Amino acid sequence: MAGPGAEVDVDPERLFGTDGVRGRANEDLTPELALLIGRALVTVLHDDGERRPSILVGRDPRWSGDMLEAALVAGIASAGGDAVCVGVVPTPGVAFLTARSSAAAGVMISASHNPVGDNGIKLFGPDGFKLSDDEELRVATTLAAGGGRRPVSTRIGRRLTDPAAVARYIEHLARSVDVDLTGLRVVVDGANGAAHSVAPQVYRQLGAEVVQLHCSPDGANINDRCGSTHPEVVAQAVVAHAADLGVAHDGDADRVVAASHLGDVVDGDAILAVLARQAHLQGRLIDGTVVTTVMANLGFHRAMRELGIEVLETAVGDRYVLDAMRSRGLNLGGEQSGHVIDLERATTGDGVLTALRLMEAVRTTGTPLAELATIMRRLPQVLVNVPDVDRAGLAGSDTVAAAVAAAEARLGADGRVLVRPSGTEPLVRVMVEALEEGVAQEVADGLVEVVRAELGRDAGAADGVVVGTGA
Repeated sequence: MAGPGAEVDVDPERLFGTDGVRGRANEDLTPELALLIGRALVTVLHDDGERRPSILVGRDPRWSGDMLEAALVAGIASAGGDAVCVGVVPTPGVAFLTARSSAAAGVMISASHNPVGDNGIKLFGPDGFKLSDDEELRVATTLAAGGGRRPVSTRIGRRLTDPAAVARYIEHLARSVDVDLTGLRVVVDGANGAAHSVAPQVYRQLGAEVVQLHCSPDGANINDRCGSTHPEVVAQAVVAHAADLGVAHDGDADRVVAASHLGDVVDGDAILAVLARQAHLQGRLIDGTVVTTVMANLGFHRAMRELGIEVLETAVGDRYVLDAMRSRGLNLGGEQSGHVIDLERATTGDGVLTALRLMEAVRTTGTPLAELATIMRRLPQVLVNVPDVDRAGLAGSDTVAAAVAAAEARLGADGRVLVRPSGTEPLVRVMVEALEEGVAQEVADGLVEVVRAELGRDAGAADGVVVGTGA
């Protein structure tokens, strides 16, 4: 992609990643590129030219959002589409509003949990589902070819607004669960992002007493030491405020991580386990199957096996979880990161809806979240991000493959190894699970050395973190 002031030059096969277009705002994701995406989207989805399509546009509150929205709207209008701007709203809100309107497509401008300097563009079809790989490729190919409709006079589109849109999304969330939260004290970390207003409003509307954290975005503070990527913050606040539980959203609110009244973090694996158990007991878990990714902790698999629930595993990314759910006709799936997809109520991961479902489980069972979360015992998991390496070369490295095979043989059935390139960042991720934390760390360290030696550019310090060391 182009740098500032340069012509836009894209590889159609690589423009869209696992979660749309993402990069450094004004450097990778430039206004020029955003304009061309808007024009290409209208051209591809409505190439008959017989009617004026409307494209619903939402964003998170990060600094570059206004700039990219303006460019995207210009591109949509230049191709003869009307851009309906709904302002700051969670990503799942864009999906819901698109599906419930006459919009031809929806666009969310956000980089999710990434830092403020990044931004992204996600595309949704008229049904509220993300565009397929083939549809994204058509948009990218049209863009790269410099094509696109260029109508004139009154056939040019316009920028419209829908100030009531977010209120409709809030009402949808409130109606998605049947629960009275009166008396429940909840700490909400809005990550200074798209959920900063929506989440507290919904929880209060259903009766909860809400303590707000990081719900005052200024454009620069999104995801800054807060939200779902820093769950220790909400966990500490739950204890400090003697709350029943806490929920932490990310920048675009398509995910959530929770905390119990004891200050324990409850991640996406545990949340999914709790919701799968509830749905299974109520006879609502289709085919007795839940979908998750290869990153799910072994403890999740063991817990589901004990409950008689089948686990369908996919590649990392909510797109792949959703594809598997739709192809099998299943209704519940998610990721360790806190993306949970409930196809009975939404077309994409919705962090606020997931939090409501979790609160519903607490109220329905009369059981604290701390106890519900014991459904799974987490095995020690070490996750190391290895920067400054050639992630594209991972697939062809026989040396790394041999090291992984040796690690798997050492751990046997009591552990697991996963080495994969990040889908959104220039990293290779090394994940190791074992019965003992020390063993997991030792194996991970060895694999990191191999990855650096084989794929490294300028050797940098890896960012290692132990995730969930179990009970």
